[in-house]
Amino acid sequence: MAKRLGQQTIVLDKQPIVLAGAAIVGRKEGDGPLAKYFDEVVDDEYAGEKTFEAAESRLMRDAFIKALEKSGKAAKDINVILSGDLLNQCTAASYAFRDSDTPYLGLFGACSTMSESMLIGSILIDSGAADYVACAASSHFCSAERQFRFPLEYGSQRTPTAQWTVTGAGTVILGKDGQGPRITCVTPGKIIDEGIKDANNMGAAMSPAACDTIVQHLQDTGRSVDDYDLILTGDLGSFGSAMLRELTVRNHIDLKSKHNDCGMMIFDLARQGVDCGGSGCGCSAAVFSAYILEQFRLGLLKRILFIATGALLSPTRTQQGETIPGIAHAVCVEA
Repeated sequence: MAKRLGQQTIVLDKQPIVLAGAAIVGRKEGDGPLAKYFDEVVDDEYAGEKTFEAAESRLMRDAFIKALEKSGKAAKDINVILSGDLLNQCTAASYAFRDSDTPYLGLFGACSTMSESMLIGSILIDSGAADYVACAASSHFCSAERQFRFPLEYGSQRTPTAQWTVTGAGTVILGKDGQGPRITCVTPGKIIDEGIKDANNMGAAMSPAACDTIVQHLQDTGRSVDDYDLILTGDLGSFGSAMLRELTVRNHIDLKSKHNDCGMMIFDLARQGVDCGGSGCGCSAAVFSAYILEQFRLGLLKRILFIATGALLSPTRTQQGETIPGIAHAVCVEA
């Protein structure tokens, strides 16, 4: 059985295995540095559907099907799908899986959803409640823009701290047995709110939560930054990543060259006009499901701490003058 270590970390005795992952992205993401790692690049922002929201569901459904193929499992083998997105009521996920005939649990952790789903899925497998779990997340630039900001037709100006919502979806299949890297422990994060109100500066809103989870994980496990090949945050972007390094130094932790961020990896910041980088549930989901798992397969990574980060904002609440809480969940993955 799993056991608690320190304040927040849970050690997984059965160590669920990441059997396979798949990622499908849009054209802009396919023009970025990680293009060759994605399973499919969709040139049409509608993905053959009639709306952006339907397109996002299509990306998520196709990534799920591809991950199943790569894992050698069928939908009937999956005990539960854990999935979420940025849209109201997580509709991208619920419409993606409405015909799957598989038990489904919808999650909302904003851009932290991928690590949240892997965290919960690992605990389910470790407890014996599930044998195989699918963890998935998605986002779409066009569907997110009109929900959280402005209709695309407005052509609104972007601030220097803004990030570009990734059009993409990622799915990983976790199992009780098989081949692949193992999830050895997880650290659920706390909601951290440092009073940020700027919806165009999500990196600043999320970086305190990322710092809090990293500090707590290292304290709980007695490890240091040097015990990891990579400490990977989920879409803080360049501004939020710089803030994270400052915050961890204040806590006597130097991330050194071990830190990277999915939002900075998926785009070429200098060439692609994405300001501080990528964001959205699909950002860390696609980077982990494609690039990171390939690095494990090649033996280039042995142990990483994957910390997807989320800004728990609501357009309604921010327009009412509310602040933007942040959240970050950590998953330790080892070869």
